[in-house]
Amino acid sequence: MEDEGKKGKTFGLGCEPVVGSLAPAKKKEYRITNRLQEGQRPIYAVAFNFLDSRYLNVFVTVGGNRITVYQCLEGGVISVLQSYVDEDKDEAFYAVSWACSDEGSPFIVAGGSKGIIRVIDAGRESIYRSFIGHGNCINEVRTQTLKPALVISASRDESLRLWNTQTGICILIFAGAGGHRNEILSVDFHPSDIYRICSCGMDTTVKIWSIKDFWTYVEKSFTWTDLPSKFPTKFVQHPVYTASVHVNYVDCTRWLGDFILSKSVDDEIMLWEPKVKEEITGTGAVDVLQKYPIPACDIWFIKFSCDFHFNIATVGNRTGKIYVWELQLSHPESNSPIRQTATSFDGSTILSCTEDGTIWRWDDVSNSST
Repeated sequence: MEDEGKKGKTFGLGCEPVVGSLAPAKKKEYRITNRLQEGQRPIYAVAFNFLDSRYLNVFVTVGGNRITVYQCLEGGVISVLQSYVDEDKDEAFYAVSWACSDEGSPFIVAGGSKGIIRVIDAGRESIYRSFIGHGNCINEVRTQTLKPALVISASRDESLRLWNTQTGICILIFAGAGGHRNEILSVDFHPSDIYRICSCGMDTTVKIWSIKDFWTYVEKSFTWTDLPSKFPTKFVQHPVYTASVHVNYVDCTRWLGDFILSKSVDDEIMLWEPKVKEEITGTGAVDVLQKYPIPACDIWFIKFSCDFHFNIATVGNRTGKIYVWELQLSHPESNSPIRQTATSFDGSTILSCTEDGTIWRWDDVSNSST
């Protein structure tokens, strides 16, 4: 992350997909309703909790060695609920996600420059577990919403790791012969196929992995009673599919049904369909459906988000603007790079976290009488 401000090179893409406007069927109108200066250190990640209907308006941010939990209230109010400061003052968190215990207690899972993953039990307001295994910094953490005790982490060490937050076990490590050849920047679970994972990174590729053949290890991780370090962690060396859709760093990827949205530092998000040849591991074709240009989005580690139903996508840029489909959100005082956006469950609220340590809140006022 030392060179996070370094601009990517500009390349042309050798395909002619439809250039999308990112226009939703029904336009929303957003206005700024709050601005909160959290500190002077960059805030790299922000995430709403989609796992529990009790906490849909609760979100978490990470910046420096601090993890902060907030609640979005009516009238644009943002209330601080909890704050955690890591004992290592040199820690810098880059990624955060919500998970859930078997009893339904909300977990916060965060990782960053030290390569250590902290699992916080927000219900009991205490550290639940710490995961040590990655050999370098952690760039993203994502939760399997179909089984929310499972999280996956993407690291500079060129590996992905699947963890069981309930038992503290590292179940699978995705690395090796067919793995990424540079820093992994993003990862995502398929929304309905519990076995599928996609990842992307600095090697410009997007890879699809399957854990179907290793599912017995996942099941075993929930019933393991010995020390987590004695669990027979399995290496997954070969993805089922590798795509070179972009020609520069790919720093964010999300499933959209069976399609994939991926963003590179070439100022665009692409929507494409992976055509996997199941009988030949690692091969397949790419059908690019649309590409969505994003002005001034040419530095890496800028990540987009979607609402729960995938009706809208939001992304920030280097100059502090947010793009919601074709609708651009901007404010004269928002001019710092937006590292990540978070879109609420129903798309009515958009949050952004910025390089200068500020949280911005935008609310949909299109249905408001005021």
